[in-house]
Amino acid sequence: MTQTTKKKPAKKKMNLGGSVTAKKRNYVQENTRYKSRPEQVAKRTSRNAARRAAIRKGAVKKGDGKDVHHKNGNPLDNRPANLKAVSASSNRSFPRNSKAGKA
Repeated sequence: MTQTTKKKPAKKKMNLGGSVTAKKRNYVQENTRYKSRPEQVAKRTSRNAARRAAIRKGAVKKGDGKDVHHKNGNPLDNRPANLKAVSASSNRSFPRNSKAGKA
């Protein structure tokens, strides 16, 4: 009598919704191409200027967990009436669309 061994069926891999052969992103290249654009440089410079103005005014200080919020959503608009010191979590939690930050 010979024994026959049964082969176990191969286990199926679960697809968890993503592509198995996804191409890796090159974050260095993405950041270099995006952050070096003239319009992004201008926006970053303006946001930094708004932060420095709020520090001079005493509204925020380094390490206090607050951001300088542009009420109309335009980082190039640094009028005092458009700036407000808010917690970082509330400033970074609004939807990013055309109506973002507009009251």
